[in-house]
Amino acid sequence: MIVEIKVPTPGESIAEVEISRWNVSDGDLVSKDQELAEIESDKATLSLVAAESGKIKILLKEEQTVVVGSVACTIDTSFASLAESHVDSDVEQEPVSEIKEKAKEVKPTQTAVLENNGVKVSPLAHNVMEEAGLHVEDIINGLKRISVADVERVKTLASVSSTQNAPLSSFTNASVVRDVERQKMTTLRKKLAQRLVMVKNETAMLTTFNEVDMSAVMTLRKKYQTDFVSKHGVKLGFMSFFIKAASLALKHHPMINAWIDNEDIVIPSYHDVSVAVQTPKGLMVPVIRNVETLGLADIENSLKALAEKARIGKISLEEMTGGTFTVTNGGVFGSMLSTPIINPPQSAILGMHNIVERPVAINGQVEVRPVMYLALSYDHRIIDGKDSVGFLVKIKEMLENPAKFLLGGNDPEKMMLDL
Repeated sequence: MIVEIKVPTPGESIAEVEISRWNVSDGDLVSKDQELAEIESDKATLSLVAAESGKIKILLKEEQTVVVGSVACTIDTSFASLAESHVDSDVEQEPVSEIKEKAKEVKPTQTAVLENNGVKVSPLAHNVMEEAGLHVEDIINGLKRISVADVERVKTLASVSSTQNAPLSSFTNASVVRDVERQKMTTLRKKLAQRLVMVKNETAMLTTFNEVDMSAVMTLRKKYQTDFVSKHGVKLGFMSFFIKAASLALKHHPMINAWIDNEDIVIPSYHDVSVAVQTPKGLMVPVIRNVETLGLADIENSLKALAEKARIGKISLEEMTGGTFTVTNGGVFGSMLSTPIINPPQSAILGMHNIVERPVAINGQVEVRPVMYLALSYDHRIIDGKDSVGFLVKIKEMLENPAKFLLGGNDPEKMMLDL
């Protein structure tokens, strides 16, 4: 029987997708539930999964844009038993303990890399191959597919080897290489480009800045990191402080959490915070829902799970839509200062940057403190300067005095005086 495998839909509003990569070759034996290909839309990456075991016939090419519901490939189930036996016959990986024992058996004189028909083989691998009765050709044939990473690794090794052995004159007399590489823009990247241009053209975007002394947060993390990990199973990072502080500040400045819908301004009572994550496919913004109800540990666990799913391309469309406010951290890449672009239809985005020791005035004395610059880009059509500046100041106050987190961002002295 021939089973058709159709291109799945990433969402109701998406009609076309792109075949990003095939994980198998035409004519391969595949097993049920095996991931056959990656499909990329303008919002997410999906997996094409085998519905049955058998021999695959690929009908669509890589980097081809196709309509949702198109037949991507077929599977001939008459080869199902052969495909399943092929999977069962795969050699299992040896336990780490056995590999270590075999490594001990390698003699000191065998530390040099061996060469077999021009292929470099380590002494340990050579011993294991001999015991299994395998040859270099068997290993090469078993690889089936060469990835871009494999090619780049070999290019790097070849480059290093040639430069180490080259005389000094070869560098001074080297010919100039002016090659140009051309890459096709992915569907996700094209959609991102369109959205960024749209934001610049359709919003009155303005950015305001402030700085925060990170001493208190850094001391708190250092003091309780071990206990935090022991109890919650995740590290206490900086992002959870900023995400929670943003949520508390949104309560005091709800217009930062609002957006424009035709001639109306929508102001939700909940805080669904989008977090910008850099992935191999481009920038993605998974959403942490109802941050106003979460503690720091909840935020860290949610952030870790969503970020990992985004990086491996397994995040769903639902997990990336519906945010009301965005936080982005350019500091992880070394950014000192930037003007982040709003994530539509939201009206504001908070930009974090790197922490640098800077001289600051404390009670009339100059001290060196770890300082981070903050940036808030916002749509000036609905957010006034008072709200934007007040929002950043509120975040600064909480991060410099973390006890205010427990008081909802309020000043304890004013609360005591009922002010």
